[in-house]
Amino acid sequence: MAFNRMESATYLASLVARSLARALQERGQKLGFAPGQFPILLELWSEDGLTQKQLLDRLDIEQATMANTLARMERDGLILRRRHPSDRRSQQIFLTERAREMEAAAKEAAAAAEQSLFSGFRRFEKELMLEYMRMALANTARDGEAS
Repeated sequence: MAFNRMESATYLASLVARSLARALQERGQKLGFAPGQFPILLELWSEDGLTQKQLLDRLDIEQATMANTLARMERDGLILRRRHPSDRRSQQIFLTERAREMEAAAKEAAAAAEQSLFSGFRRFEKELMLEYMRMALANTARDGEAS
């Protein structure tokens, strides 16, 4: 039986992810952030001063990738690191004024990228797709815990 990639969820999901990342990159580049930084920014906009360990626990990112992304964000003036007041081994990560000021525009850029993905969808179709995506992610998380 021939493999039909257009019937493969893994293949289609990777195409959708790349397409969204590309759309966010085009918009985010103008603001000064990369798509891989966006989840970290979202967490810090929600709760500034998290440690790297807290970010790792909240986001599904490899330790090395997180370290490299934070280094780039620090270099680009998006974050500052400060020694944790009660745990000398860890550092807290804080947004710079520049990163705080870009929050609304960055979220608008992400919404525009998402809107391009859902162009032509009826509201219930978008809601169904999002629900199916959440269900699939829950399944993969459960499978990951089992292995």
